[in-house]
Amino acid sequence: MKKDNYVIGVDYGTDSVRSIIVNTTSGEEITSSVHYYSRWKKGLYCNAAESQFRQHPLDYIEGLTATITDCLQKAGLQVAENVRAIGIDTTGSTPVAVDASGQPLALNPAFAENPNAMFILWKDHTSVQEAAEINQHATKFDTNYLQFVGGIYSSEWFWAKLLHILRTDEAIRKACVSWVEHCDWIPFLLTGGKDVANIKRSVCAAGHKGLWAEAFNGYPPNDFFTQLDPLLNGYADSLGKQTYTSDQSAGTLSSEWAQKLGLPESVIVAVGAFDAHMGAVGGQIEPYHLSKVMGTSTCDILVAPNADLSEKTVKGICGQVNGSVIPGMLGLEAGQSAFGDTYAWFRELILRPVKKLISESAVLDEQTIIQLEKELSDKLIPYLSQEAAKLPLQTDDELALDWFNGRRTPDANQFLTGSLHGLNLGTDAPAIFKSLVEATCFGAKMIVDRFINEGVPVKGLIGLGGVAKRSPYIMQVMADIMNMPIRIHKSEQTCALGAAMFAATAAGVYTKVEDAMEHMGQGFDAVYEPDAARVPYYQQRYIQYQRAGAFTETNAPKQ
Repeated sequence: MKKDNYVIGVDYGTDSVRSIIVNTTSGEEITSSVHYYSRWKKGLYCNAAESQFRQHPLDYIEGLTATITDCLQKAGLQVAENVRAIGIDTTGSTPVAVDASGQPLALNPAFAENPNAMFILWKDHTSVQEAAEINQHATKFDTNYLQFVGGIYSSEWFWAKLLHILRTDEAIRKACVSWVEHCDWIPFLLTGGKDVANIKRSVCAAGHKGLWAEAFNGYPPNDFFTQLDPLLNGYADSLGKQTYTSDQSAGTLSSEWAQKLGLPESVIVAVGAFDAHMGAVGGQIEPYHLSKVMGTSTCDILVAPNADLSEKTVKGICGQVNGSVIPGMLGLEAGQSAFGDTYAWFRELILRPVKKLISESAVLDEQTIIQLEKELSDKLIPYLSQEAAKLPLQTDDELALDWFNGRRTPDANQFLTGSLHGLNLGTDAPAIFKSLVEATCFGAKMIVDRFINEGVPVKGLIGLGGVAKRSPYIMQVMADIMNMPIRIHKSEQTCALGAAMFAATAAGVYTKVEDAMEHMGQGFDAVYEPDAARVPYYQQRYIQYQRAGAFTETNAPKQ
């Protein structure tokens, strides 16, 4: 009897890491495990008021170990013995300063508590000034080095973050040898890498956030960076010119990690990539169908045959890179800096003072307080969704802008802020929540409109992630505003499933990732159709959203 093969998909999110074991023949998720970052959960090394969000590499290492060993323990020895490969996806751009051995500086005792030695999370916007300088600097060159990243460089990305850290921390500047994305470091760690020069850099991260392009034969030249700031001297050279797609092997498990995880040393580790790109594969993306990974932020992925767009660049998106999603096809990325984060902000705005008062209650015991706080937190968004859905639709309803963490696309601008309009003494929490949901969906429509206006058709929408799976009200509003159906993928873990598909391809179980998608994909379990009666209302409201956005942008601080 032919034995089953298994692969592990590891998905590093903003708050947690999750691992799944998948049968390569059927796509069945055998088991899964989630680990919440302990330091991040405590708010360590972060300052939201200054848009500083840092994560300690120990959170990543501990989560990797805990989730994989938990999965293997639950799956049993027979499964463990037949694991062929591991695939990794992470948030991005989430880079870190490393030494010559490729070790993040925060793992050095001298830098263990220094936030600048840690991974700079994608949502960290401390480098807005550096991003503005890169955008201005790029205009001085005959070659447009920003042409493949939408024409605007973002503070969420690789070079802006590196420059900011080098400028603000002399100790890090002296110790830093190179700058490495999270998705590239984890495979390097698992394969026992000891030399930073041997890190296999993913085309996904390098192309979408690092200015690597086939047209440039690599990164922009050293002069481009040194003329921006001499502190960047040599960093482009430290990255190498070659990049890799995620269907390729980064190596096999080191003996140390094989022993730690309880796996054979023969297990292949695939080249890493960003979560939404692998999530699009796990969600069975099709050409010209926009895959929307909806979580704390959104990342929108579209793939197209290279020949269709060989002479076209799309302005204001997060890049277009050959092979960044499906090898051999062009991957285009866009997204919103805050989506689920917007709802979480409103939830905490309401609950934080309530929780404080409850915690000081003289009539409730400690256990009741804990249970009550959790119950309120779990029920608030579903309650607001139910109440918002009941509200009549009027053109003078409260209106919001969704730029609570700046704007990612179209046209990155992290100086922008969210806002609420049209409040009165009758405004209540469901009305504000309704406006926030509409705003996030209007922001999503701006992305679709940009693709279409730039000559890239959007033939359908695919919804992935926690918000897509658990928020029917939000998805219905999205369908109504887009005036387009949205298919919701069945898998709860499309990013991890996509990582598993790439693992299976890197291990040779499948010759190409499209075959892995066909055999391991789980299909769709819901479709939200637009309500024709609501579409005209949202068309009018969309115009109001655009006007409010134009006013805010005109009066916002300039980059």
